Amino acid sequence: MCGIVGISAQRNIIQHLIAGLAALEYRGYDSAGVVMVAGDGIARIRAKGKVRDLQALQRETGLDGHCGIAHTRWATHGVPSEHNAHPHVSGPTSVVHNGIIENHAVLRARLQAEGFEFTSETDTEVIAHLVESHQRQGKDLLAAVQAAVAELHGAYAIAVVSAREPGVVVGARYGAPLIAGLGEGEQYLASDVHALLPLTRRFIYLEEGDVVKIGHDALDIFDAEGRPVRREIRESHFSADAVDRGEYPHYMLKEIHEQPQAIADTLEGRIAGGRILTQILGVEAERLLAETQSVHIIACGTSYHAGLVARYWIEQLAGVPCTAEIASEYRYRNPVVREGTLFLTISQSGETADTLAALKLSRQRPYLCRMAVCNVPESSIVRESELVLMTRAGPEIGVASTKAFSTQLVALALFALELARARGLDPARYSDGVRQLELLPGQVAQVLALDPQIRRLAEAFVQKQHALFLGRGTHWPVAMEGALKLKEISYIHAEAYAAGELKHGPLALVDADMPVVAVMPNDALLDKLKSNLEEVSARGGQLYVFADEDVATGMDKGHVLTLPRAGEIAAPVISTVPLQLLAYHVAVLRGTDVDQPRNLAKSVTVE
Repeated sequence: MCGIVGISAQRNIIQHLIAGLAALEYRGYDSAGVVMVAGDGIARIRAKGKVRDLQALQRETGLDGHCGIAHTRWATHGVPSEHNAHPHVSGPTSVVHNGIIENHAVLRARLQAEGFEFTSETDTEVIAHLVESHQRQGKDLLAAVQAAVAELHGAYAIAVVSAREPGVVVGARYGAPLIAGLGEGEQYLASDVHALLPLTRRFIYLEEGDVVKIGHDALDIFDAEGRPVRREIRESHFSADAVDRGEYPHYMLKEIHEQPQAIADTLEGRIAGGRILTQILGVEAERLLAETQSVHIIACGTSYHAGLVARYWIEQLAGVPCTAEIASEYRYRNPVVREGTLFLTISQSGETADTLAALKLSRQRPYLCRMAVCNVPESSIVRESELVLMTRAGPEIGVASTKAFSTQLVALALFALELARARGLDPARYSDGVRQLELLPGQVAQVLALDPQIRRLAEAFVQKQHALFLGRGTHWPVAMEGALKLKEISYIHAEAYAAGELKHGPLALVDADMPVVAVMPNDALLDKLKSNLEEVSARGGQLYVFADEDVATGMDKGHVLTLPRAGEIAAPVISTVPLQLLAYHVAVLRGTDVDQPRNLAKSVTVE
């Protein structure tokens, strides 16, 4: 979602602040701004639109300096505009903020009574005035921030500067990510390591309630009680060039084509001698899997679709009950938790607000343990889970998730197979599942070779306003993911249904102007799905079928694309890839912003 960068140095750092914002563009935003502590005051520039607009404004104004904070905003309170853009200012104090302050209205009224004037509709501006109010009472910047955050209700990551203390940046986090970076003669703050990778590889991941003070030669951290603490310094495994598009016109296309390697990386070191190494989940994995009597999966968006696929695998292979639920719904009900239930969260960033809140709530309920499937090793969700399986997708810049989804499926397949083995799965079926995973990178590469054919299919969708996606079994969630991709980036209204539901309503929508996309593996539901597609064809619907090679030759209706033969584990991953490519090419032909679709953000760190 929003992005934060803060730097204290002994050199001019304006370009590094702006470059840091550019590295966070993938998160989604509508405006950008920067404040520099300059001379005996602060200087600010803000722009509605892209970071490049802010860069042009910086060249016009000549703004520079050794200490500053910068921000990309995704609107929550107040419309996208320059006056609502961060940083916000109160006298000589300025703040940038990710998250939502729930008690901002009460604080605003109090601060207005004190004489502070508000110039925006944002919740963030109350933080600037609140910190300034505490400084006017004689507190230094660190103490003022500590006092201010004690009054905030909600979620926040903030960075604050004041002309009273040139060279100092104070940050704080609660419910939203913030990291500190360590350099030589300069120190950094950011909401995401990618903003700082050109400057440092050494990071401290701040914990809930932490407040950090940086100067060019010092970094001090204090916990929620105000006590000095030391946090572990971690070396990031990401490289600065991992967020470069290379030869591809869009990040999304690059990331689609990175999937064979990302899947191979997710499998590397986790399979040996035809079996999965149970310890990849954690040192207590063998015991906990043996004690698992049911699984409760919690996730959002694309990760939720991965969880729905995993639900089928877990029940079919392991024979234990499994539910998959949207995190924002789980948070506001009181689920009945069976004895021996494993609580499984799925998140690409590991900081998804609703999923993280659900994980925290799970500790109030009698779950057996918590497990995370995630792409960021240092994230909050990972740190708060007993069992962890990393996806190794690498940085994913495009807002529409692709390689994160496929690697989540692979990680969940590893888990499902291991859980099933612990519960007595037939060894031959287990070995076949492992073998399917080992062959998967090569099969995905085969599907990517179909790109020219998929591009031609995409031409039929360009003028359409609606599309219907169908699947059965594990391929119903795959159809849901395909519909999500198309609507996210092409802005075509798309819905997915379990194909057996056609006659219960959706069939009324089918005509020659409604393209119907179906994923057709060679599984136990094949004949049922064929009957569903006959219903579409009989009503003049235009079929676009992605079919296993064993069944594609028998299809005599619609447009059929042949996919590699695949088993129950590999098929959902293989079927996902052409749907990603279809959405991509339709969006390109319609001229939409593929990597940063309107109104959406990459990492949703607010409720």
